[in-house]
Amino acid sequence: MSLELEHELLRTELETLYKVSQVLSRSLDLKETLTAVLRVLHDGVGMERGMVSLVEPESGELQVSVAHGLSGVFTEEIRYRRGEGVVGLILEEGEPIAVERIADEPRFLGKLGLYDPERGFVGVPIRSGRQVVGVLAAQPTAGAEILLDEYTQFLEMVANLIGQTVRLSADIQKERQALTEERDTLRRTVRGQYGFDNIIGHSQPMRRVFEQARLVAKWNTTVLIRGETGTGKELIANAIHYNSPRARAPFVKLNCAALPENLLESELFGHEKGAFTGAMTQRKGRFEQADGGTLFLDEVGEVSAAFQSKLLRVLQEGEMERVGGNRTIKVDVRVIAATHRDLEGEVEAGRFREDLYYRLNVMPIYLPALRERLEDIPDIARFLVEKIAGQQGRPLSLTDAALRVLMHHAWPGNVRELENCLERAAVLTEADVIDRDAILLTGIEEQVSLSRGAMQAVDLDDPNLDDRERVIAALEQAGWVQAKAARLLDMTPRQIAYRIQTLNIKVKQI
Repeated sequence: MSLELEHELLRTELETLYKVSQVLSRSLDLKETLTAVLRVLHDGVGMERGMVSLVEPESGELQVSVAHGLSGVFTEEIRYRRGEGVVGLILEEGEPIAVERIADEPRFLGKLGLYDPERGFVGVPIRSGRQVVGVLAAQPTAGAEILLDEYTQFLEMVANLIGQTVRLSADIQKERQALTEERDTLRRTVRGQYGFDNIIGHSQPMRRVFEQARLVAKWNTTVLIRGETGTGKELIANAIHYNSPRARAPFVKLNCAALPENLLESELFGHEKGAFTGAMTQRKGRFEQADGGTLFLDEVGEVSAAFQSKLLRVLQEGEMERVGGNRTIKVDVRVIAATHRDLEGEVEAGRFREDLYYRLNVMPIYLPALRERLEDIPDIARFLVEKIAGQQGRPLSLTDAALRVLMHHAWPGNVRELENCLERAAVLTEADVIDRDAILLTGIEEQVSLSRGAMQAVDLDDPNLDDRERVIAALEQAGWVQAKAARLLDMTPRQIAYRIQTLNIKVKQI
């Protein structure tokens, strides 16, 4: 080979190597990238009919990934076992094979129907570290068989670049798989955590709430959750979102009562850079963050009349502007709102816009107060005690007597008050069992309100009843006439009067 020809070949190879490196860094789609590499080899140095086969991790066999020069796209899976044919031999021995005429090579199989048997052939291993992960093969252009050694060295350099890309692709695939598994695990966890079955309540009022929530979850209907503070409105909102077609999209929350009006507008609609003092960068609001998903507006009854009109527009039109901006932004957001206020009364008093009320109140769901579903208290209390036990790192349980005290309380603060009560009782309990005395130490005794109906059916001979409960139940059944209650308990009036005094029972005047 003349010096001039050698220089020309070197220049062409360097240019082709540069183009190969560009192609390999352009896309994460491995097949697309390898196909482009084979095209560059054909156009750049005349290495025609290129083929890349990669090892399948499960079987250890080579599978043809891409081929250049076929009249059509090969659809069937073409594989080579280790040692099978020329390609399988390169995989097994990890060494290149170059022949001037492929028809003279007895181990050549021609599975692809790609190669001209009268032409030369060069095949080299693709390595990732010390491991052979594939084979790169091609045919020199007709008449270039005298350059087999140069072509072999050149293909080995290209194969090294491909090996790095294959390793990077495998690493990315592993990360994607790990992220996918983590995502699926989180989705299962979230669905389990926020599913309807996870919300405690078997009473008739709660069953009605679950049925309404299940039905409305399927649609994009705006929901207004009504109920006193502490009844679990956010739990229902979570369950609706995570059981809806929007479950994979964001669930964004905002407590409207927690922010002054100027900050509330920025939080909901976002702001442009320089919109106000301290706005150093552009910021998306909660509506944009929730695009495609659900926005939960808690305590929506607290927003001012001036802000209500801005909220109405985005609910009606699905569009808004950031604070300090003039560009209209379209959003696709399902709104779930919640309030403890009497919105009908607020509308009548002129403090809440009537049109916004009707826009929000498309599907109202009323959450009952805890005092309206006393039969749910044992399950809720046990769940909360288990939660507190986990936080304190010790086993905890409730006695039946403690549960009965809890069931006789009015619970103006609902479940939130019940949780606070149990946490205080747990702190006051040195043992692993929260008993009636621990509950009474939290201050509940002052607020005990025993309904006559709740005690009428109590069996006075129940061995699980303590002394105080038995006396109270008898008084309730006797209409708080002490002499009659004494007869029910087989006591004298003096004995029951002494018990009332020593047990610190407040006598009702009927």
